[in-house]
Amino acid sequence: MRYVKELSNRNKIVSESTCEALYEQQNDAYTIKFVFNGAETCEINKRKLNIYPDTFAVVNAGSNFSSKIDSINPVNTFAVSFGQNFISDFHHSFSHSEESLLDGKKTDEMPGFMESLYPFAGDMRFNVLHLKSQLDKGLKDEMLINEYLYHCLLNYYKIYDKEVVQKLDKLSFIKTKTRQEVLKRLTLAKEYISSNYNQNITLEQIAEQACLSVNHLLRTFKEAYEISPYQFLMQLRLNRAKKLLQTTSYSLNEIVGLVGFECPSSFIRLFKHTFNITPLKYKKSRLN
Repeated sequence: MRYVKELSNRNKIVSESTCEALYEQQNDAYTIKFVFNGAETCEINKRKLNIYPDTFAVVNAGSNFSSKIDSINPVNTFAVSFGQNFISDFHHSFSHSEESLLDGKKTDEMPGFMESLYPFAGDMRFNVLHLKSQLDKGLKDEMLINEYLYHCLLNYYKIYDKEVVQKLDKLSFIKTKTRQEVLKRLTLAKEYISSNYNQNITLEQIAEQACLSVNHLLRTFKEAYEISPYQFLMQLRLNRAKKLLQTTSYSLNEIVGLVGFECPSSFIRLFKHTFNITPLKYKKSRLN
């Protein structure tokens, strides 16, 4: 099942539910991609990453992009693309002072997003899920849809500030270019962990993906994100296990394997320590 909603201002929404798909293209618009269940494997400018329901990906206009879905169960994806005038106007209004905006001088400056995975939570999640729900019910009002898309961009800019701008300030390097390059490499490390969280990955593999030494990775990752790569991995596994317990009928042992834990007892211990409830009690509480 697939539907495409293209608005008169060239904003476009594509919603699809499928078990198998393969798309290869040059992305011609700024696009934000979401996955509501399952996973979508993407390649952006030869960089491979997996989008899960707790993340979303951002792709710049002009980037080489491919997408693949191969699943037993249908994967529900949702992509929002922005027309050039819409996003240029948004970026201008967001980036300039009220005095400058009142002068009426407008530039055609286009944003350059950091193509990466970002957390799909909070206001962004609420807005996008509500938009999808309205579209599924047959929403056709372009004014209202564009308001949703405006808030989608607004929420992304807020997330970008938190995940990129504020993280830059936490790095101890004096030169701005050095901080930007280090954060870019740390982003690659986070992407690799997030995309391969259920595999037996090592610090050496993560550091290699980020083009950093292991010790340089450990120091700068903790500076930027206030947790270590290992803690980030455990946090990710536990949160995704929690979601599986909440939304699927998989057994506990199946979930342990699906999220990358080798030992059920260590998973149970960590889950209880983190959420103050055992996995089985949590599953029963969600069912009830």
